[in-house]
Formats: sequence, structure tokens, C-alpha cells
Amino acid sequence: MRLVRWACLLAVFPLVGLASEPTAPPVPSRTELDAEVARVMTAAQANGLALAVIDQGKVVHVAAYGTRNAAGDPLETDTIMYGASLTKAVFAHAVMQLVEEGVLDLDRPIGEYFDKPLTDYPAEDKYGPWPDLAGDARWKRITPRILLTHSAGFANFAFLEPDEKLRIHFEPGSRYAYSGEGLILLQYVLERGLGLDVGEEMQRRVFDRFVMPDTSMIWREDFAANLADGWTEDGGVEPHDPRSRVRAAGSMDTTIADMANFAAGYINGEGLTPRGFSELTSPHLPITTASQFPTLQDELPAAQRRKDLAAGLGVVVFEGPQGAGFFKGGHNDSTGNTLVCIPRNKRCVVILANDVRAERAFPRLVAFALGETGVPWTWEYGDMRFIR
Repeated sequence: MRLVRWACLLAVFPLVGLASEPTAPPVPSRTELDAEVARVMTAAQANGLALAVIDQGKVVHVAAYGTRNAAGDPLETDTIMYGASLTKAVFAHAVMQLVEEGVLDLDRPIGEYFDKPLTDYPAEDKYGPWPDLAGDARWKRITPRILLTHSAGFANFAFLEPDEKLRIHFEPGSRYAYSGEGLILLQYVLERGLGLDVGEEMQRRVFDRFVMPDTSMIWREDFAANLADGWTEDGGVEPHDPRSRVRAAGSMDTTIADMANFAAGYINGEGLTPRGFSELTSPHLPITTASQFPTLQDELPAAQRRKDLAAGLGVVVFEGPQGAGFFKGGHNDSTGNTLVCIPRNKRCVVILANDVRAERAFPRLVAFALGETGVPWTWEYGDMRFIR
């Protein structure tokens, strides 16, 4: 059954190397990149933005622009910034390492990792309200693959439900609906089911491996000396929130220098076999909605769906002019982040912005750095008016 599913998906989403070789334009010079960033930041009225470019698997550009706080202190390449939901892609890499070591099975029901039913565990501040699922046996069909493809049927978070109770809205695995709660459930599988410490696993498997000395899943006091606050859509300043607990859905603090190293290591397949890298970045489930948010929106009619858009594991995959690609965004009220990679030429762009207004410049900056990639920006950001 799984082989049939893969055959059908690959017919629509050809993997790298199966299509004709599209050409990739050269990466612009540092001077050109600096000038373009300055132009779009002015147009977006964005106060701070950091950018990294990877070409042929090597970091070729890392720079920070603008300010990190209302006092006007400069944003620097080692300034601590929110990772936001880029955390999910980084967490997925660590999970795939566990899969390749035989510690975790992507297709084993999560209930088999616990010594009692998931719904018998009490609700805890650190984790989700699993007792809310009592009476709905569909949770027993949820697997790590389903959680990594955002197809468990959850809202983004339980507190967004009208009664703030977690529920399953559709058959698990049947469709995509973005859910941070699903990643927290997978964290629970690792910590309560397997006895692992996710913060320690992330440190050892990712941050140490990829040389990310200023990245952590939890607040560190040494971050305070060079920290980015953020700006909201209305221009208000939002202080950086020191995250006191590990959350796989988005607690990572990082820097553009560290994320450049991560992106280069990721696109080079470091820490994984070629099969493991392919599992992360290949299509697993078609995406059938007009945009990513709201999470539980209706699916489009089949004829209106973008046929090359699908969930990978912790990332979204697509086909574009340069071949297969994948990306992941990160967002809160004062943060806009994106990671875009094209495996064929081992090229990536990472953008961390401590001003959410910078997001409207992301399509232009990625295209300027890499050429047109085919990233589904409208699906990611809905009806946002982008800067050209």
C-alpha cells in the first residue's frame, strides 16, 4: 500500500535528477545583495533583517541589516533571534536521525510507545491536553509520519478551539492542516514514551553537529547581551520572550550565522543517509488548501489544487523552475522567518527578521538571491501584498 502511494506521488512530484536540468542563475555579489536588502527593507518599513545564502552546499553570504531594538543597537550576525516555527524543520532533522538509528518508526502508531493509553496521561503545562481525546479512538491511528506531515486532524493549538479542548477534525493522515500541537505530541512520544530529553537531543544531534554555538531550545542567560526585540505590523516593539521550556513547535532561539550552518549541513545531507534526507524532503501528502492558514479551512476542489505542492517531514515541498525544492516558514506577531532550499544545486536562502513587516519582501529577496524557485508564497502568506 505504501509503495503504491509513493508511486502515485512521484508521478506528480518528480524527485531531483528525474527531470531535465534547469539552469540556476549565479548568486549576486555581496554589494548587490546589500543594496537589494536595503531597498526592500525601506519599502517594507522593516527595522531588522538577517540573510544567509548557501550555494553548492557552502555558505557564501551571511549578513545582518538594520537594528535589533528600539535603542538602535545594530542587528548583527550573532544577534539572538527567534527561530519560531523554523524549529519544526530542525526538530524533524533530529527525529529522522532517531528513525535511521532504529529508535523510532515513522509508521508505528504512537500509542505503542507508551505504557498506558495516551488519554490516561494527565494534562501538563509543558505538553498538550491529551485527555481531551478520550472517546475518540482515532488518536490510536496517529503515527510520527502523520505528525510530521501536519495531518493528525488537530487545530494549530488546542487553545484556539472555541472551548480550548483538543479534538481530531478529520481522519488522521488524510489531509494537511498545520498543527504545532502535533509536533508537541511527537515531542511527548520522545520524552514520555522513549525517555529522551528533546533539548539534549537537539543540542547533540543538531546544534553541536552543525556548529550552532548560539542556538538553544531554551533560554540561556548569555543570550541577553546581544538580543533582538521585535516589531509588530503596527510598528510596536515587542520584547524578546525568554522561553523557559523546550517546545518542538517553536521555542528555538538562534542566529543567522548558526542557521546558515544548519542550512548548509541540511542541504548536504549531513547526519543522515541519502534515504533519510530523501524522506525529509520528498512529498508524503498532497496539500489541498488555498493557503496555510486558517489551519482547518475547507479543501479546494481537485481542479483548483496546486498539483506540485505537498507535505514533506517538517517542511513543505514543491516543484519549480529549478526543480524540486522545499521550504519552511516561521512567524509570530513580531517575527518573520523563512528557509528555502533547492537540492539540485544545493542552494538555500535563510531569512530571519525581527520585524514582521519584512515578510512582504521575502519573495523578492529569495528570487534575487537564487532566481525564481517556485516557492508557493501565496499559499504561505495568503493575500499579503508583496514588494516587487
